Amino acid sequence: MAQKGKITVTNMVYGLGAAIVIVGALFKIQHWPYGSLILTIGMVVEALVFTYSAFERQQADLDWSLVYPELAGGQSLGKKKKEEPKDAEGLLSKKLDNLLKEAKIDGELMASLGNSIKNFEGAAKGISPTVDSIAAQKKYGEELSLAAAQMESLNSLYKVQMESANRQAAINEEAVENAQKLKEQMASLASNLSSLNGVYGGMLSAMNKN
Repeated sequence: MAQKGKITVTNMVYGLGAAIVIVGALFKIQHWPYGSLILTIGMVVEALVFTYSAFERQQADLDWSLVYPELAGGQSLGKKKKEEPKDAEGLLSKKLDNLLKEAKIDGELMASLGNSIKNFEGAAKGISPTVDSIAAQKKYGEELSLAAAQMESLNSLYKVQMESANRQAAINEEAVENAQKLKEQMASLASNLSSLNGVYGGMLSAMNKN
């Protein structure tokens, strides 16, 4: 498909020079013959093209206002845009006034609302001491509950100590009784040993007489 447009010498030289540089680089990378020569020729051509483009004249800028007429006279359009917000604010204010009139909201109603708010504030200030008193009573009740719990803990501890003391007293009493029984048994044993010694003594005396 044929392309429409104008072919310029500069663009053609750009393309051919770049093509020669690419081909020369390919020959150089692949180590093919004449790679260095082709690469050198391409680089020289590109250098000449860039030198020529440095002195090339630029074309005049296109007048886009011919295609888009609204781009012409931008300042006047800007002024109109600045005036539009003022008109919008005026319409909004009128609509708001109409809505207030339809809702029957006037200065007296606003004043009454302000008085109601002040009365509510005074009532709230009057309720504040009562709330503080209730909070103090609640705190006092919590402290009493805590004290009762601590007293109950102390009573439980005292009860445990009393039970331990009673058990220790019973153990001591039993030890005393055991010691008394042991003493009596030792006395009985001593008496029995004394009697046994007497019997043995009599037997020895009888044997010596014979």
